[in-house]
Amino acid sequence: MAPSFVTRFAPSPTGRLHRGHAFSALTAYRAARAANGRFLLRIEDIDATRCRPEYEAAIFEDLAWLGLQWETPVRRQSEHLADYRAALERLAQGGLVYRCFRTRKEILAEIGHAPHGAMEAFRGGPLPADEEARRLAAGEPFAWRLSLAAAEARLGGFSRLTFLEEGEGPNGEAGTIAARPELGGDVVLARKDVGVAYHLAVVVDDALQGITHVVRGQDLFEAAHVQRLLQALLGLPSPVYRHHRLLVGPDGRRYAKRDRAETLAELRARGVGPAELRRELGFD
Repeated sequence: MAPSFVTRFAPSPTGRLHRGHAFSALTAYRAARAANGRFLLRIEDIDATRCRPEYEAAIFEDLAWLGLQWETPVRRQSEHLADYRAALERLAQGGLVYRCFRTRKEILAEIGHAPHGAMEAFRGGPLPADEEARRLAAGEPFAWRLSLAAAEARLGGFSRLTFLEEGEGPNGEAGTIAARPELGGDVVLARKDVGVAYHLAVVVDDALQGITHVVRGQDLFEAAHVQRLLQALLGLPSPVYRHHRLLVGPDGRRYAKRDRAETLAELRARGVGPAELRRELGFD
């Protein structure tokens, strides 16, 4: 019989972990232990330009220092690109994705000129076949985007698309949530130079690893809407979601790599022990 509770912590090795990461990892780990379930570690390293082996090694070091244990082998996304290509091919065969040649700058300009000044999510569509063939022949870069219009037609609308939230969204959302993938627009699922993008990789990974509960921060609550749509389109199970509050520093801002939040390695260097940090974060 399959375990009733399987969750994961899935960091990207683009920098050192900080308190916010520790809080999220400990939250997922405690939930798994309370349910007598499984806790997995997944390395989300599809961004080859930013991910580094030394940061992956540091993730293992930091989590072991915190006292966490996880199953091996650890799934690395960079080692499973064939899984994502297969899922993308299924969507392509169903006419659910299209090649988008617009640059980020062009899309931002297009969104910015929406009626009434609204910053709407981008929605596009495939180019005429002859123009697409010409751009492909010229070697122009493109991204594979999910077609919301095609997805809506395939499912007969999004009104019956829901997911279960056992935690709390950023505005107190809980219980059965009506998915609104239209809020994200035609999201990127893959790029020409990279075989996959975040949303598709996460959905495929969670299904293949048998994840029953996704425990993560509220900053990813909106991602659940488009991920629920991808699950429906690919015929994959929908896990239960438990979004947790975001840890913030003394300045009221959430801890983030880009803001050079104090890392767990720096905490160790100034003499902070794992038990002390766990108490600070409310786990002991």
